[in-house]
Amino acid sequence: MHLPRYEHKHPPIRNVNQLADERMTLGDRVADTVTRFIGSWGFLLIQSALLIAWITMNILAWVRHWDPYPFILLNLILSFQAAYTAPVIMMSQNRQATKDRLMAEHDYQINLKAEEEVKAILEHLDYQSRILERILARLDGEIAGPGEKKDSPAQASADKLRLK
Repeated sequence: MHLPRYEHKHPPIRNVNQLADERMTLGDRVADTVTRFIGSWGFLLIQSALLIAWITMNILAWVRHWDPYPFILLNLILSFQAAYTAPVIMMSQNRQATKDRLMAEHDYQINLKAEEEVKAILEHLDYQSRILERILARLDGEIAGPGEKKDSPAQASADKLRLK
């Protein structure tokens, strides 16, 4: 009698982050870097300091106001900044969404592999239970002898296994 063997036929598990990083283009890396900087406290503090300095220098300028109130040049500069940063941020978000889809697909594949292995384990346990029942039945036959009542502890254990 031989025990059934389970063969692992699935491919090895991949690191999705590494795969996504290998596929990144120069534009993707630039978009991520810009997005990381724009989404930081450092950028917020630098931009706030520049805006305060711009407005203060134009209000208090002794010789020449290059951008007097209502600060039309400042509005133009901020509009340009918003016009260029929004698409860069969206590129980074799209790349992250693609990476998230890869991660979800990867998780699904791992779940399928886990389900396959759990089924194999359950089949193996079932096979072992059947073998144990045969062994207990043989032991009961040897202990009780032919024609005698088989109420041994081994038979009671086998009956419990069958009921479950």
